[in-house]
Amino acid sequence: MTESTTTRTVPPLFAQVATADEAIAHFRGRLAFESDVSDVATALAADEPGFIVVDTRSDASWAQGHVPGALHLPGRRIAQEAPGRIPAGTPVVVYCWGPGCNGATRAALEFALLGHPVKEMLGGFEYWVREGFAYDTADGVMQRPVDALTNVAAAGLGGAQLPTGEVGVISCAC
Repeated sequence: MTESTTTRTVPPLFAQVATADEAIAHFRGRLAFESDVSDVATALAADEPGFIVVDTRSDASWAQGHVPGALHLPGRRIAQEAPGRIPAGTPVVVYCWGPGCNGATRAALEFALLGHPVKEMLGGFEYWVREGFAYDTADGVMQRPVDALTNVAAAGLGGAQLPTGEVGVISCAC
């Protein structure tokens, strides 16, 4: 009697892969440092969000639009100005333009060096707008239609949405 052995071919993509424990530590760690725009918008809708949102972009970018209630503090000025504008230990969420920019990452480092609990808002202002959230400008509050590529639920393409009573909050379809 012969014994048949089945061998699995490992795809090249998974030739080097973390163990489950390493993956858990890595992804848990990322969630400690990052948030997405939908989660930030949901948290801001609370009566007392418990954190400050900081727009780290230039003056010209700020003037184009920004997250309602955000504090404008360009990245290059954080080390000098943040201690006088944000109480020590206050949790901070930072954002810059979008995923192609690491300005928010640099800003998060500056806030961490100052001792603040800090998270980076992934997607930045670009995805805030693309997901259909209202934003402030010098001309008032603006809001663009939801980009169906970023939020399929709100664009009517299926997925879960938040209960009807939560005005202005769109749930990520993830």
